[in-house]
Amino acid sequence: MELYELTVHELHEKLVSGETTAREVLDAYYRRIEAVEDRVHAYISLMKETAYAQAEEADRSIREGRIGPLTGVPIALKDICCTRGFPTTCASRILENFRPPYDATVVARLRAAGAVFTGKTNMDEFAMGSSTETSYFGVTRNPWDLERIPGGSSGGSAAAVAADECAAAIGSDTGGSIRQPAALCGVVGMKPTYGRVSRFGLVAFASSLDQIGPFTKDVRDCAILMNVIAGHDPRESTSVPVEIPDYRAFLDRSVEGWKIGIPREYFMEGIDPEVRAAVEGAARALEGSGAKLIEVSLPHTKYCVAVYYIIAPAEASSNLARYDGVRYGFRAEDPRDLLEMYKKTRSAGFGAEVKRRIIIGTYVLSSGYYEAYYKKASQVRALIREDFDRVFALCDVILTPTTPTAAFRLGEKLDDPIQMYLSDIFTISANLAGIPGISVPCGFTGEGLPVGVQFLAPHFEEGRLIQIGSALSTLMPREVRRPRL
Repeated sequence: MELYELTVHELHEKLVSGETTAREVLDAYYRRIEAVEDRVHAYISLMKETAYAQAEEADRSIREGRIGPLTGVPIALKDICCTRGFPTTCASRILENFRPPYDATVVARLRAAGAVFTGKTNMDEFAMGSSTETSYFGVTRNPWDLERIPGGSSGGSAAAVAADECAAAIGSDTGGSIRQPAALCGVVGMKPTYGRVSRFGLVAFASSLDQIGPFTKDVRDCAILMNVIAGHDPRESTSVPVEIPDYRAFLDRSVEGWKIGIPREYFMEGIDPEVRAAVEGAARALEGSGAKLIEVSLPHTKYCVAVYYIIAPAEASSNLARYDGVRYGFRAEDPRDLLEMYKKTRSAGFGAEVKRRIIIGTYVLSSGYYEAYYKKASQVRALIREDFDRVFALCDVILTPTTPTAAFRLGEKLDDPIQMYLSDIFTISANLAGIPGISVPCGFTGEGLPVGVQFLAPHFEEGRLIQIGSALSTLMPREVRRPRL
């Protein structure tokens, strides 16, 4: 097996034992990137110079016995996380040349844990999309079928892990942007509880929904990454000061006796039959291990998409007002006056999907419409959260499909925003409620496309997700398949 095919924990063991070096591991990954990146386009930019400096430091640390949980392990970063002195573009022209003067807290924690940063991954512009087709820097392709989308908005991170272009990656999830691409690319992706992982240095899309989380090759790696990135951050006002368990302690535990909620609203018409069969197979496997499946209801689910596409664009229109050509980023040339500079900068700097959401958000916040739209959506959001509170009084976790279909073809939904938005129909609710969710691979379609099953848990119960994801991985050992790149 090649070094780049190994998981985080397998790589770390080889590094600590002296079987290989961080330099050799990084060489293997960059050779892999050189071999497949022109077809996948998972990255916007590579960080070779700093990566090799980090690898040398990792090797020195190992020799001296200073070993962190990720020492020498190559990690990719979604290009929405600020990296000191290195471009952070959000896949947008308007930030094409922006170099932050500081690291995001997540980046700093990974750096302190010894991680080696391979590069910044592609994404939908400002995380607004479900297919990684809205990037100013071009589309990312699904490693399992290069004519299909990898999901979004963190499609570059998911594709990089699936294509073995990094050992793990960081993404952000506002309405499913970690879990959906994880499912479509056949990897593990977790959205932690809102407030569990600091958003300091995450370029904001919708501030009450955004959350940072990991993409990994297996659930054990997810636990390792969560141990590093979770925790209170006094610089971030929504970061919650609650105890962080050792997530590795939840691995390899039985779920016998657990009650698993199956929400009837998530198993509706329109789900691809092969996706449904794979997800139901996962449910049966857990039932066979001693868990009990119970039907539950989340009655306000039908409002989730509408509520999300009021709240998220409203917050986006406010957050993106700062990109005006004055302080940083792209500025239009030769404007006649200040107003024209604003107009030309924002017209040329933002892509079509970002403009669409700014317009929607500005409208629902405008005088005379705020009460009818944003306030009403916020009230329904509270009802959605109450649905989950009631259901979690009856069960330990909830099981749903992550996506209604496997990966669709590039361009298939690009001109139909409504159909694109509906691809996140099973993931949006967790962001509205602020609860944690994980997508774990559970099979393949007849065309060889990955399928993911989603588990949801109460606030700050990521450990339950690690436990049931680990149990499922034991009950349904993954077929040894790799993308044919």
